[in-house]
Amino acid sequence: MDMTAQPVRPLIEDHRQRLVVFWFLMAALFMATLDNQVVSTALPTIVGEFGALDRFAWVGSAYLLAMSAVMPVYGKLGDLFGRKFVMLAAIAIFVVGSLLCGVAWSMDSLIAARVFQGMGGGGIMVSIFSINADLFEPRERARYQSYSSLMLMASGSIGPTLGGTLSDLFGWRSIFLINLPIGIVILAGLVLLLPHRRPTRQPKIDYLGALLLAGFTASVVLFADGVQIFGALTAWQNLAVAFFGILCIGLFVVVEGRVAEPIMPLRLFRDPTFPLFIVIALTSGGVGIGLVNYLALFLQTTTGLSPSVAGLFFICVTGGIVCGSLSAGRLIARYGRYKPFVLIGVTLNILALLLMSRLEAGTPLILVGLLLTLQGLGIGFGQQAPVIAVQNSAPQADVGAATGAVTLSRMGGAAIAISIYGAIIGSYLGNLTLDLPGVASLAELTPKLLATLPPDVQHEIGMIYAGAFSTLFSTAAFLCVIGLVAALLLKNVRLPPAIAAKA
Repeated sequence: MDMTAQPVRPLIEDHRQRLVVFWFLMAALFMATLDNQVVSTALPTIVGEFGALDRFAWVGSAYLLAMSAVMPVYGKLGDLFGRKFVMLAAIAIFVVGSLLCGVAWSMDSLIAARVFQGMGGGGIMVSIFSINADLFEPRERARYQSYSSLMLMASGSIGPTLGGTLSDLFGWRSIFLINLPIGIVILAGLVLLLPHRRPTRQPKIDYLGALLLAGFTASVVLFADGVQIFGALTAWQNLAVAFFGILCIGLFVVVEGRVAEPIMPLRLFRDPTFPLFIVIALTSGGVGIGLVNYLALFLQTTTGLSPSVAGLFFICVTGGIVCGSLSAGRLIARYGRYKPFVLIGVTLNILALLLMSRLEAGTPLILVGLLLTLQGLGIGFGQQAPVIAVQNSAPQADVGAATGAVTLSRMGGAAIAISIYGAIIGSYLGNLTLDLPGVASLAELTPKLLATLPPDVQHEIGMIYAGAFSTLFSTAAFLCVIGLVAALLLKNVRLPPAIAAKA
């Protein structure tokens, strides 16, 4: 009887200590999301310095790909060994990765450092939600996880502006080094205050399953970026990548059905809620996370804004995310229903992206800000439900694995979408012949150089990028339509009340 009761007993009994630990977790989330946001506005400057526009997408997708590959492993390690040490290890790896990014000497070395950094970031994202599942009951968890929007607001509001400002004043390397002091403080706080709960199960790590899942995820991202890497989606090298990915996922299913402690237990798929939210998480990641770097590029190329000023527009996105997420979190906590908020979120995203696909160079900035706010609302309304729903449907012993699978899907969707977006921009710009005074190549066009060009040349460049982004935003809207279909198929489940959760 005691073993049955132990998993639902709060990890921390003292309410005050629980809140302090929760806010340390939120600080870790701030650090991980700050990195994504800070990089976004500095990317055009980085690419201009290294002269590698064709690898613009990989600065973001390498990070997300690494996160996606390791997330299921971190989730399972937390289930097997306890979440505290897994969380601490993830933060340490992230901090070291940030240092490596700060000393990168080429685009290739930066991308490699981003991979290492992503290996820590993936563990942070999964462990935060898994630890929250140990700290709070389902409905209470919905309310507290909505506070993660405060961190998104802080990182989303401060991050792009901070990234642009630091890049302008101290160089782009400083945007990575800022993670070092934040990470050290978070590590110290969690070491002292977060208890270690040793799981009752004997650790048996599914190394083969983790390797196969990482191979499949990497194959999907590489295939999506096949136009940039191999010249065409139908190139034999890209078809070989697709075959390798199919082989990996097939073997993964076989392995997961036979090992004692699978990375992603196949029994999770017995509840239709789980696979539907996997699809929803894939599409929401592709839009909510995958678009960040491209929104920064869109603002700087079509409006001529500096990195620091363009960063201010991300306040619109994150403000919408906060309003939507806090509202959805409280309403889910009160009524126990999550499906309506998924539907509202996806619908708002489709509307915002279709309208954004009609934007041209010279569009009034207030209209751009309103559309970014609308998109943020859509992301906010839908972001709470996937994690809460699968944690509620999964057995207690598989909460970490289920959380890791959904977070993996979200980050994997972002990595895939970044590659698709990069292929769209690259193909569109690659088919153009430029004859503009002062512009030798778009690959070497930094925001500072753009600002020095004559107004008519700036407008011409803005129109070129607006044409590319029209297709990009339409593609993102189509991804949301796939998510809408999956959301419509969800059952209108009601979360258990607090008393029932304790029984």
